[in-house]
Amino acid sequence: MAIRYPNGKKFEKKRIPKTVKNDYKKDNSFSNRGMNFEDDIQTSNEFYRSQGLAVIHKKPTPLQIVNVHYPKRSAAVVTEAYFQKPSTTDFNGVYKGMYIDFEAKETKNKTSFPLKNFHAHQIEHMKAVLEQAGISFVLVHFRVHEEIYLVPGTFIVSWYESKENHRKSIPKIEIEENGFPVKTGYHPRIDYLASIDKWINGK
Repeated sequence: MAIRYPNGKKFEKKRIPKTVKNDYKKDNSFSNRGMNFEDDIQTSNEFYRSQGLAVIHKKPTPLQIVNVHYPKRSAAVVTEAYFQKPSTTDFNGVYKGMYIDFEAKETKNKTSFPLKNFHAHQIEHMKAVLEQAGISFVLVHFRVHEEIYLVPGTFIVSWYESKENHRKSIPKIEIEENGFPVKTGYHPRIDYLASIDKWINGK
C-alpha cells in the first residue's frame, strides 16, 4: 500500500543498518545509545502501563484513503493513502486520576526552541485541555545537549500568544527556569511521570 504525506511525498519507512545496534548491556545511558524521541516515549508508556502507574498512549495519525482494490467481494485492500495533519497533540491518557495530554518536540538548536515547531491547532488544543483542568505540557528535547524538559502548557501558550515577546523562539534559559528536567535511563527510558509529580507538588 502506498501511503503519502499531505504534500504528496511517498512515506518510506527508515531502515536501520545491520551494523547499528542498541547495546543496553554495554551502556544503559540515554545519551550514548542514540534515540528516536517518540519511540522512547512510547517505550516508557509501555513500562508505565506494565507497572500499573499510568495508561498513556500515542494518538494515531489519521489517514485519508485514496484508492482501494477489491481482489474479492469479501475483502478490500487499501492501495494508496495520505497522512492527514493531526488536529491535536501526540499523547494522552490517565495518571493518578488526572487527564494527561502532551506534545513531544525536539530541536537541534543549542540555545533556543523554535516556535515554528508548533501549529496553531496544537496551541488551541492545549488551551482547551487547560480550560477543562487537564494536565497539558510539552516534552522538549534538546538533541545537542541530550536534555529533556517538561514544559507546562500554560507557559507554552502564553509565550506563543504573547505580542510583547515578538520572538520566533523560546530561549533555552527560559525553558530551564519554567520547565522541569526529565531523567532518562533504562526503565523507564524517559521518566516524565517523576517530573509531573515535581510540577504538581511544586518542587
